[in-house]
Amino acid sequence: MHQTVTKQVDSSRRWAVLAIVVAAQFMFGVDAFIVNVAIPTIAVDLHATPAQIESVIAIYLIAYATLVVTGGRLGDIHGTKNVFLAGVLGFTVTSLWCGLAQSGAELIIARLAQGATAALMVPQVLATLHLLFTDEQRSRAFAIYGIVLGLAGAAGFLLGGLLVTIDLAGTGWRSVFFVNVPCGLVIAAAAWRIMPSVPRRAGTRLDINGSIVLFAGLLCLIGPLLFGHDVGWAPWLWVVMASGGAILVAFLKLEHAVARAGGMPLIDLTLLSDAAFLRGLGAAFFFFVANLSFYLVMTLFMQRGLKIPPLAAGMAFIPLALAFVVASRHSGARARHRGTKVLIEGCMLQIAGLAALALVTGYIDAPAPILLALVMIIFGYGQGLVMAPLSGVVLSTVKPVAAGSASGMYGTTAQIGNAAGVAAIGAAFFAVEALQSARADFFVSLAAFAALITICAAFLAWMRRVSARS
Repeated sequence: MHQTVTKQVDSSRRWAVLAIVVAAQFMFGVDAFIVNVAIPTIAVDLHATPAQIESVIAIYLIAYATLVVTGGRLGDIHGTKNVFLAGVLGFTVTSLWCGLAQSGAELIIARLAQGATAALMVPQVLATLHLLFTDEQRSRAFAIYGIVLGLAGAAGFLLGGLLVTIDLAGTGWRSVFFVNVPCGLVIAAAAWRIMPSVPRRAGTRLDINGSIVLFAGLLCLIGPLLFGHDVGWAPWLWVVMASGGAILVAFLKLEHAVARAGGMPLIDLTLLSDAAFLRGLGAAFFFFVANLSFYLVMTLFMQRGLKIPPLAAGMAFIPLALAFVVASRHSGARARHRGTKVLIEGCMLQIAGLAALALVTGYIDAPAPILLALVMIIFGYGQGLVMAPLSGVVLSTVKPVAAGSASGMYGTTAQIGNAAGVAAIGAAFFAVEALQSARADFFVSLAAFAALITICAAFLAWMRRVSARS
C-alpha cells in the first residue's frame, strides 16, 4: 500500500500534503498551550470553580488519550484522508462550540467533544508521513514535524496572551477557540483537494467496547481528583476512584477476551511481557504528569499570584519554548550514541530549573516576567532533552510488528499522564491556595514536579539496566 500511495503523489505534491497535515498538528499543539494562558480569564468570566478550571484542560486530555488509538484504527478502516477530514472539521466545529460556551459546565462538555475529534485528526498526521515518505526524504519530513511541535508551544503562549489582551471584537478569551475555525476550514479545504485517498485495510476491526471501558475507568479514576475540592473530598469520591481502578483491571481482562476471540484488541497484549518497554512507559507517565501541569501552575501563579497581565505571562514562556526546540534538535543524535544517559541528564536539568525558580520566587517578592523567563530556560532545555528522544528510547526494544500498537500505548500513556498531572497537582495547588498561605501553593507544586521528574529518571535508569541484560 505504501508504494501505491507514494506513486499517486509526485515529489512536489507530497510536500504540499506534508504542509497540510503538519498545519493540523500545529493547530492541535497551539490549542493545548493557548488554553493554559487564557484559563485565569476564563475562570473569572464564567465564574468557574477550581474543579472546572482543571477539567477544561483534563477532560480534553482524557478524551484524546482514550480515543487516539481508536482514531488510528478508524484511519485503517475508512482511509486516512476521510478520517483526517472528519477530524479537522469536527475539531473546527467543537472549537466554535468552546468559544460560544456560556458556563463552565458547557465548556467542559465542549472540550470533551474537542478532544474526541482531535483523536480522529492527529493519528492521521504520522500515518500520512509514513505513507508518503518512504525514501531518503523521510528524515527531513520528520525533522520538519519535530520543529513544528516545538514552535507550536511558543506560538500558543504568545497567541494566547495576545488574543486575551487585545480583546478582538469584544470576544475576549473566546477568540483563543475561534481562531481555530478559519484555520480548520482552510486545512480541510486544502486536504480535500490535495491529499491522496488511501484504500481501507481489509480485515481491520474496531474494539469499541475497549475504548468505552478505558474511558470510563480513567474518568472514574481522575474525575474525583478534579472535583474533590468542590465537594469537600466526600467519602464517596474514594469509592468512585476505587471503581475506576477495578474498571481498568476489567479492561485488561476484556482485551484478553477480544484477543482470544480473534479480534483486534485496543492494545497489543504481547507488549505487557516486555519489561524494558513497561519501564519506559513508567518513565513517560511520570514525565508527562509533570508536563502540562507545570504550565498550568506557572500560568496561575504568574497571573493570579504575581498579577502579571496575560500577554506578559504568555511571552514569559517563549524563551522556554525556544530552548525546548534547540534541545530537541541536539538530543536526537546524542541519544542515539548515549541512550538514556541524555534523558537522565535532561531530568537533572529540569530539577535544577525548578530549584532556580524556587530561589527566585522565594527571595524576590515580585520577580519581573523577564527574570522568570530567563530562569525557565533551564527547565525548557532540560525538558527538550527528554521529550524529543523519549518515544524512540521507550520503543527501542519493541519488535517492528508491534510498533504501531506500542506507539499508540505510548501516546495514550503520555496524555493520561498529562491529564492526571493537571488533576492531581491542580487539586493540590488549589487546596493549599485555599489555606491562604503566601506562595505555599507554588512551592508545593515545584516540590511535586521535582519528585515526579526524579521518579522518571529512576525509571529510565531501571529501563537501561533491563535493556543491558537482554
